[in-house]
Amino acid sequence: MQKSGGAVTHMQQSLINLEEMEALDDIIFLVGSAEIINKMPFIQSRIPFDDDVMSFLNEVSKEIMSIKETRQYADVVTLAFWLRKASLMKLKERFHKQSSNLHLGKGLAFHIAPSNVPVNYAYSLVTGLLMGNVNIVRVPSKDFPQVRLINRAINKCLDKHERVRQYVCLIRYERSSKLNDLLSSIADIRIVWGGDATIAELRKSPLKPRASEITFADRYSLAVIDSDKYLELENKDRIAEDFYNDTYLTDQNACTSPRMVIWMGEQKKKAKDIFWAELHKVISKKYEYRTIQGVNKLTSSYLLAVMNEGVKIENTIDNLIVRVNIPNVSANLMDLKDNSGFFMEYDCDNIMELRNLCDDARCQTIGYIGNSNVFMPLLESGIKGVDRIVPIGNTMDFDLIWDGYNLYDRMTREIVIDAM
Repeated sequence: MQKSGGAVTHMQQSLINLEEMEALDDIIFLVGSAEIINKMPFIQSRIPFDDDVMSFLNEVSKEIMSIKETRQYADVVTLAFWLRKASLMKLKERFHKQSSNLHLGKGLAFHIAPSNVPVNYAYSLVTGLLMGNVNIVRVPSKDFPQVRLINRAINKCLDKHERVRQYVCLIRYERSSKLNDLLSSIADIRIVWGGDATIAELRKSPLKPRASEITFADRYSLAVIDSDKYLELENKDRIAEDFYNDTYLTDQNACTSPRMVIWMGEQKKKAKDIFWAELHKVISKKYEYRTIQGVNKLTSSYLLAVMNEGVKIENTIDNLIVRVNIPNVSANLMDLKDNSGFFMEYDCDNIMELRNLCDDARCQTIGYIGNSNVFMPLLESGIKGVDRIVPIGNTMDFDLIWDGYNLYDRMTREIVIDAM
């Protein structure tokens, strides 16, 4: 890791004064430098899906996959797969608008990644690059091994892609209103992933009058399983792996991780028994369990039972999975959510029973097993929540439409060109 030094050559023009440059001494640079940050406000934007950027990201994908340790982290493998040229070209085909108007990156993008999801910062960076922006990304403060692997690949590939180097700074710093103020003041767009408290803190730091902001607030997600369809499927071990990746891989800290499992169909009891048994096999092999997690989950289950009549705590082999069956669903139940394998369960006979739960802007993703058409009456009822409905195993799959935002539109500016 390189820490910023005091002696930095100033450009003839600079938005950062001497006192502010000294504040950069509190930043740890994982990729980039203080000198690069000083120059970033003057670096030209690129068109979305620029060839240099696409080539660089494809190289990063290859480099990540060449690192032996990568295979230990499914989230890093998924990122590398997403960065392949073939995958990026599909995104380009979907979002690169064929019109007489021109899209360009907005300029300097200041990203604040969540502290508890290791790989999120990389998706934010890649989106900024793909959209043609210069990017300063504050990475998680925790020293995740996934962050080290990804940054190792990025640094190596930047040595072969000098034209992209000035578009990337990955930084780490302790809570600092001074640095938040500085980096916000030079940003053309600010992207905040840290949840409600982080958004409130960052909004104390003013942006330029023409700058914009994208915020990803605290959200919750659900799983809806058709018991009859589940019992028909043969690859139940694969389904368990997929659900594990959706939940335990991030200790349910990702907003996409289901915290409530809703069961539909005629064979709920039989399906539950098999589903949770298969999941337990996966957890026992792969999950690093800490005693405090069990204590927290049991405490949450008791609180839920005390505060809601008819709640039943299901018997389980151990504390790797804690299940709490609830007789009725409402959005306020999610105020008592926990993580690391804490699940509320509800037996549902009609999808409209979920309306109160989904009529909340905090409701983000529904992962499902069954038929997606079952959700149409719920969606058409005008609910305020639910931005994504995806098969279980795909809840963490990133896309340029996220949390209801079209990031292609939000992270670029459109230049109108009127034909004569």
